Amino acid sequence: MERVFGPGVARRTLGRLLEAVLASRAEANAVFDILAVLQSEDQEEIQDAVRACSRLFGALLERGELFVGQLPPEETVMAGSQGATRKYKVWMRHRYQSCCNRLMELLAHPSFQVKELALSTLMKFVQLEGAHPLEKPKWEGNYLFPRQLFKSVVDSLLSLEEDRSLLLSQFREYLEHDDIRYHTMQAASDTVARVANGHPEVPLTFWNNVFTLLCAVSLPRQESDISNFYVKHAVLSDKWKVTHLKEHRRAFQLMWLGFLKHKLPLSLCKKVLVIMHDSILPHLAQPSLMIDFLTRAYDIGGAVSLLALNGLFILIHKHNLEYPEFYRKLYGLLDPSVFHVKYRARFFHLADLFLSSSHLPAYLVAAFTKRLSRLALTAPPEALFMVLPFICNLLRRHPACRVLVHRPRGPELDVDPYDPNEEDPAKSRALESSLWEIQALQQHYHPEVSKAASVINQVLSVPEVSIAPFLELTAFEIFERDLKKKKGPETVPLEFIPARGLLGQRDDLCNQHFTLS
Repeated sequence: MERVFGPGVARRTLGRLLEAVLASRAEANAVFDILAVLQSEDQEEIQDAVRACSRLFGALLERGELFVGQLPPEETVMAGSQGATRKYKVWMRHRYQSCCNRLMELLAHPSFQVKELALSTLMKFVQLEGAHPLEKPKWEGNYLFPRQLFKSVVDSLLSLEEDRSLLLSQFREYLEHDDIRYHTMQAASDTVARVANGHPEVPLTFWNNVFTLLCAVSLPRQESDISNFYVKHAVLSDKWKVTHLKEHRRAFQLMWLGFLKHKLPLSLCKKVLVIMHDSILPHLAQPSLMIDFLTRAYDIGGAVSLLALNGLFILIHKHNLEYPEFYRKLYGLLDPSVFHVKYRARFFHLADLFLSSSHLPAYLVAAFTKRLSRLALTAPPEALFMVLPFICNLLRRHPACRVLVHRPRGPELDVDPYDPNEEDPAKSRALESSLWEIQALQQHYHPEVSKAASVINQVLSVPEVSIAPFLELTAFEIFERDLKKKKGPETVPLEFIPARGLLGQRDDLCNQHFTLS
């Protein structure tokens, strides 16, 4: 095809070629001219050619003019003695294959408009291939889905070189369909395994693309919700795995386990842990299989351990996970940085839940109380508003720990027996100590902090004080709240020494000639 200039001319030329191919098999060679425009460097021409290919092969699929079955080599068929119709269908099927391959390449085009159009065209072919299969059913009622074409689409989306997050956000709309979601999970599992096994060091870009795709997969809650299929079927058979929520859960589990078993970057581990408790664990067929990943993350320390708490809590609380070193590790997470991390609110919410049981030994609760009190000495005011009620709640739940506040007939302590450097709470000697840190905070410069610390001097009420309103309190909010307080009297009482004269002496010379007004 000669080079055409101008999008209008190219569009009209492609339109004439398209009509000619669809009108007569004798004009089939014009397909080469249409496919040639897909190789153009002009964005508008490429888009026109993609639309033309969409109409052309869409019509051929609906007409049944593409070869059905295992596609034989083109040269063998053309040189053989088969009929003209068979040769035409095989030949056109190869052209369709070439078109799909080029569309896969266009998913990496610099223009997002071209990428988006190529993706929508490929997904249209997936739908049409599903309705008009290009493979023969192995038995009557066999479930057919264009797995090969669809797997190639998923492979192209999970690029190793380019961030495809924007294109994956467009692909998200197809995941609302149950069959697309099911086959996406299977294709993603295969792609991750193939890339991880074939590359000694997998690029971060690939892992980010995979995570973006996996996060977009959300399973229905009930089996009755599985009814929205992208490839339409006259009758849905109960023998098809795609119609059962149990199979979706199994595919979802294999997908995430296959992803998390690899050594992922720390930044990606944090993102996974953030969504673990509400987007992953509830949909797994066997949530207990996440124990290895969560315990490894919990052992890393720092913010990663804080994030792993949510998932571990669900496994301990709902799935009877036994973790002997759990409280020791939780105790180790209490360091000065815990008041400044991004996930502070989540950590203290979960710590409050873990320490709510009345069956915990007194030495353990005393160790947590003492560690928090010691950290409170250097904590910012916004953290103290939450920590002080937290400590008081621990004393309310565990009366045996109130000796930290008042120890009748106790010995006088010259030094604090508590060992802050001891990693084992059982050996920290916290029960032998006292909460002198709270008494020190009663002299805090912020009056509200001082007032909160003074609560411990009173008889602690039975109802606990909820720490929820203080979990996400910030310094800015405290400052704004103080500014909005009602002003007091206009004259501020001050303690000062009244002036006795201009220079401080009652009978000096200046006092005879000058007066203070």
